[in-house]
Amino acid sequence: MTPPTSALPSALTAVLFGNALMRIAGATGGVLIGLYLAALVAAGRAFDAGLVGALTAVAFGAELVGALPMGVLADARTPRTMMTFGALLGAIAVQLFGLSSLVAVFFLARALEGLAVAATTPSVLAFLSEATATDAARRGKVMSFFEMSLLGGLAFGGVLASFLWKTIGHWGFSAAAGLYLAATGLFVYGAQGRGRPSNAWAGLRAALAAPMLRRLAPAWVCINAMVGVWLGSTLPFLLTLSDRRGQFLTGVFADNPDGVGWALFGYAVIFATGVTGWSFILHRLRRITALRMALGGLFAACLGFYLLNHAGGQPPLVRWLIGAGTALAIMVESGFTPTALALLAEAVGEQAGRGATMGVYSVLLGVGAVTGALLGGLGAKLAAMDGLIAVTALLAVGATLAVEWLARYESGFEKSP
Repeated sequence: MTPPTSALPSALTAVLFGNALMRIAGATGGVLIGLYLAALVAAGRAFDAGLVGALTAVAFGAELVGALPMGVLADARTPRTMMTFGALLGAIAVQLFGLSSLVAVFFLARALEGLAVAATTPSVLAFLSEATATDAARRGKVMSFFEMSLLGGLAFGGVLASFLWKTIGHWGFSAAAGLYLAATGLFVYGAQGRGRPSNAWAGLRAALAAPMLRRLAPAWVCINAMVGVWLGSTLPFLLTLSDRRGQFLTGVFADNPDGVGWALFGYAVIFATGVTGWSFILHRLRRITALRMALGGLFAACLGFYLLNHAGGQPPLVRWLIGAGTALAIMVESGFTPTALALLAEAVGEQAGRGATMGVYSVLLGVGAVTGALLGGLGAKLAAMDGLIAVTALLAVGATLAVEWLARYESGFEKSP
């Protein structure tokens, strides 16, 4: 058996690229679902934003439920086995969605896709952790690339989905399945060997007992809930809906669905620019200060989106100015994620083990995303884009209260760089 610590750079590159393809395939499928359901509504089917939000919640829920047992299997079996299984399951799921217009099949497909992510993510992290265990510099770079794959999926998945929908329609689901299959091949090549056996459950209990983690969790859940609100299928559904509801952003791409992809691409670029900027100044700020600044940017972004959503009657220059201000706010809010991730890693600690770390990460992300998907679907059903903005603002209030509680009860928090 060849341990993962001996992995060659080409093997690491293959696994990272395979993970990026998984993210792109997932984002492509998610946007395609929104476009597909909007087209079915236009054809006379009685679907609404509540269904789209529920489908997103099912996917995140399956990921949440499956993450811990799949993580244990990644430790007990080989990471390659679980990566390959997850990628193949994702291909089946996204193809299944494109083969039917039955609601029951929609829910089954989304559940399978969530399980695919649950199977792949813990095994990828386990392999990368072992492969970089003796090289701290390499580990930092590799884990950064892993985190950036989420933005890559958002950026390229949205553009690709819009292009596929415009050119080949529902056959775009088959193209997304092809991306999953390509990821399978990269995992088979790159993910060689297996990690050392570990007591993942004991590590998870130790991680959950960490005081910082318990105090950070509420804010982290609120922020991750926004992932479910904005990065599921509800947003593409609203942007391409024929019923404008008197709002500028609702149905703004009804006659040009490929604009959804470019809008998501632009958002990803703006967010990535913000993260890059924060990386140069974060070490100079106290973490509680960075979190507060990011939350301030989040409230400003909510205000910007609301103003833009009701600027349909304004001159284009006014809308561009509002959009520019909103983009700056998004760059400021992007600092919350790297700061909270650093605190989460410290809360888990090295002693908790890889399985525990992934368990904590997945549970908090899953709980937040499921909550956000359901709230986003409800908000969109009641008030379209205004509903999404209102839900985001409420979650921002919750995150602010949680951060202030964290700052109040963690005596050494302000002293941490």
